[in-house]
Amino acid sequence: MQKISLAALARQQVDHAAGAGGRHTADTVYGGHEKVLRQTVIGMSGGARLAEHENPGEATVQVLHGRVRMIAGEQSWEARTGDLLIVPDARHSLEALEDSAILLTVAKLP
Repeated sequence: MQKISLAALARQQVDHAAGAGGRHTADTVYGGHEKVLRQTVIGMSGGARLAEHENPGEATVQVLHGRVRMIAGEQSWEARTGDLLIVPDARHSLEALEDSAILLTVAKLP
C-alpha cells in the first residue's frame, strides 16, 4: 500500500512548472507505459498549453488546483478546482487559464 498526497504533489508540480521550459511538468503517480492504467499529476503555469494530441485511450482530467480549458475542434470546456473533465475521443489540447495542477487518468486501449 502506498499513500500519496495529491495536494502536496499538485503544489510541487505548479512550483516546478514556473521554471520549466514548456511551463509545465509532470509526475506519474501510478502505472506507466507498461500498465493499462496511468495517473499523472501535471503542473502548468498560467498561459501554458499542452499542444493538440490524440487521446491514447479512455481518459479523465481532474482539476486539483486552478482553472483549465480543454479544446477539441470547435468545442471547448472550462474546469476549475474539483471539476472532472471526460477527455473526448478526438484530438484535443489543454491550456492553463491560471497556475493549475491536474490529475490525468488514462486507461490505454488495447
